[in-house]
Amino acid sequence: MTAKKRAIIITAAALVILAAVAVPLSLYFTGIIDYAEPARGDSDTAYLMAYFTGNEPEEERIYFALSRDGYNFTPAGEGPVLQSTTGTGSVRDPYIFAMNDGTYCIIATDMRSELGWSSNHAFTVFKSDDLINWTEYNIDIEPLIPDTVRAWAPQAIWDGEKGMYMVYWANCTDGEQGWSGTVLWYAYSEDMQSLCSEPRILYAPDSGKDAIDGDIVKAGDTYYLYYKDENEAKICLATSRSLTGPYEYEGVVSLYNTNVEGNCIYNIAGTGEWVMMLDCYSSGKFVMQQTGDMRNFKRVAPYDYELDFSPRHGSVMAISADTAQRLEEAFS
Repeated sequence: MTAKKRAIIITAAALVILAAVAVPLSLYFTGIIDYAEPARGDSDTAYLMAYFTGNEPEEERIYFALSRDGYNFTPAGEGPVLQSTTGTGSVRDPYIFAMNDGTYCIIATDMRSELGWSSNHAFTVFKSDDLINWTEYNIDIEPLIPDTVRAWAPQAIWDGEKGMYMVYWANCTDGEQGWSGTVLWYAYSEDMQSLCSEPRILYAPDSGKDAIDGDIVKAGDTYYLYYKDENEAKICLATSRSLTGPYEYEGVVSLYNTNVEGNCIYNIAGTGEWVMMLDCYSSGKFVMQQTGDMRNFKRVAPYDYELDFSPRHGSVMAISADTAQRLEEAFS
């Protein structure tokens, strides 16, 4: 067999495989995908992922996974590390972050999916000094935004100018005027136990489409808001010089030809590279893509990361290698 014929056969077989995993085939007609080179970060930094695993009540709990390089994650223990005892008793979409006082916080959707996708109006909050022992709180949005039927995927970011945390989430109401769109709202909190300001709309796409799963990071003097276009099931980017906006739409940034949500972006410590995790909820897997400028991404090759434990929408926080070791021992 000639080299040319062998290449044709191999290419044809590869295209069949790529079609099965929903990778756009047009990318392969001109050569091999230009995958991102995994960044080599600080050796004394590790990464903690918080996530849930499915739509059954026993899966709507907080799970942890650990990574030494930001790409290859292993579950911490064999089961959940936290189960809610407030609100619906179920939690989804956990966002974990370090607070300014050195403690830790997880804020999550207080929702039991078996009650319906428009059945929640509160957040569950967990706070801890050591990432092992937690105290739970519940923040009800209903008194602040009457007729709320969705209060999804809350996150928080420190606002240095105000000296408070800006909590933001996707909200929808069902009142006398009918259903509102599901768009991003925000309010402030001093302690992540309650909200202390009137909720306001943070971002509603000019297209009129729904926006959920907001994830804001600051790089340089710009705030980058990545969110899911709920109608198209793709991740989009809007930017602003101010945390509370206005945000200007820039375009779609997700690279995969499949439905995605639960976007989470984090820096590989000591480098200028950022990794975005995406929940391919229709196919039951996670994928990664990477950027050095916050706008232009490349896929991370499947052989360069490990997430084969069926996580759903989660978040990642950098921790010390010593802390990772302590958590491995605590949850083993």
